[in-house]
Amino acid sequence: MSIYKLDRTVFKAHNAAESSNHSRYYRNMSWQQRLSITNYLNSVAFNYALDNPPKMDRTKFKARSSNSNG
Repeated sequence: MSIYKLDRTVFKAHNAAESSNHSRYYRNMSWQQRLSITNYLNSVAFNYALDNPPKMDRTKFKARSSNSNG
C-alpha cells in the first residue's frame, strides 16, 4: 500500500478575516456540497485521483468490545 503525504504547497495560509469569509460562503451550501468539496480538497492535498481514493489499511485497527465484563 502506498503512503500518501500531505502536499503543503497546494494551499495558502489565510488570516482570520479571510477564513471568516470562507466559512460564510460554505455555510450556505448543503452538507452534500460541502462533503464533495472536502473530498476534492483531500484528493488535491494528498495527491490521489478523485475517483480512486486510497483504501483504509484495516490491519492497523482492532475491534474491541466496550463491555468491561470481558
